[in-house]
Amino acid sequence: MSEEQFRGALARLAAGVVLVTAHDEEDGPRGAPAGMTATAFLSVSLDPPLVLVSVRTGSRMDEVLERQPLWAASLLAEGHRSIAGRFAMKGRLSDRLLFQEVPHVLGEHTGAPLIKGALATVECRTEQRVPAGDHTLVIARVLAAELPSVEGGPLLYYRAGYRRLG
Repeated sequence: MSEEQFRGALARLAAGVVLVTAHDEEDGPRGAPAGMTATAFLSVSLDPPLVLVSVRTGSRMDEVLERQPLWAASLLAEGHRSIAGRFAMKGRLSDRLLFQEVPHVLGEHTGAPLIKGALATVECRTEQRVPAGDHTLVIARVLAAELPSVEGGPLLYYRAGYRRLG
């Protein structure tokens, strides 16, 4: 099987889009927000409440989450396509500048940015990191979950593009 066949097959699996965020205490004198668009995010367990996110090993977010156990995920709504695209770009502007243009609040439990208008947000504490090929699986306990009243459906990723239901 070629890498192209593998990518093509899994591109046919629709996935929800989340923005994974953390407060990077080592970025500047007061720290700075860090963020990454992810589609490999899922529930692992109800008791205890655990989630998993897959991050590319050696990426900036992998390095941040290795030293910062507190982080969050905002489940993006269909209107968040531009936010997802900005935080998925390679060679992008600094996260500090990106977050200046993105409406957010800081999580009470993690200090991580939570995107306003998200379908839901979860604040997490890493419990385990598992190497898996060229990625790291970060398994975390959910410390808090918020379910704001938001119109519309989820932002999905399917066949290499952002989509909406319906």
